[in-house]
Amino acid sequence: MTPLSDTRLERQDEHLCAAALGLLRHDDRVRGLEVDLTFRHGVAHLTGSVATHEQLAVLRELLGQLAGVLAVWDRVAVAGREPTILDLGCGDTKQYPGNIGVDVRPTPSVDVVTDLTDGLPFPDDSADRIFAVHVLEHLIDFLPLVDECHRVLRPGGILHVLSPWWRYVNAVADPTHVRLLDVQTIKGICARPGNDRRWFPLHAGCDGASIFADLTPLAENDPNPSPQHLARFFD
Repeated sequence: MTPLSDTRLERQDEHLCAAALGLLRHDDRVRGLEVDLTFRHGVAHLTGSVATHEQLAVLRELLGQLAGVLAVWDRVAVAGREPTILDLGCGDTKQYPGNIGVDVRPTPSVDVVTDLTDGLPFPDDSADRIFAVHVLEHLIDFLPLVDECHRVLRPGGILHVLSPWWRYVNAVADPTHVRLLDVQTIKGICARPGNDRRWFPLHAGCDGASIFADLTPLAENDPNPSPQHLARFFD
């Protein structure tokens, strides 16, 4: 798998944006929603507001079914409430300006200074979104942090993962990378034997350079993802 050129990525984003706007105009399930969307290198970015969590979930699902979409990121207000978004390992740059930056190294972008290997200093069910962008590959054992994200996310919340793909040069070029990840790694995260903090993959993919995953926590009595759903993303 070879990463797409910048020109092709730009053209593909234009195609995806046109297809998504078509959904918002013609699909009764999402027609009239007050959201704005852009695509950047296959990632959908949603802003605006909706009345219910169900409306946002349907929109996310429809966008995720478009070929070429790698992830759906949002900072959409629901019923007038802005989402609480944690940005783990944000360094100097947050994914969205209003995110709560979390890092071990203090910078102007960091709101909470903490070592991610010590857990997350946030209450249960307190975040709507968590970004783990270029984080997991730096941790020898990232599963405790993934479990912490499960604990901190509200029902229906989403963990956004982005990490270098193990076969791309950037995965090994950085000497601080201690783990290599593949899309199949995400499958293993979603269903770990003996672990009750299970995940439902809303989306997972690879663009030849990075892997992406949007995961939502499953409650104790929620069913596991069906084989048909898993087959959309995993071998």
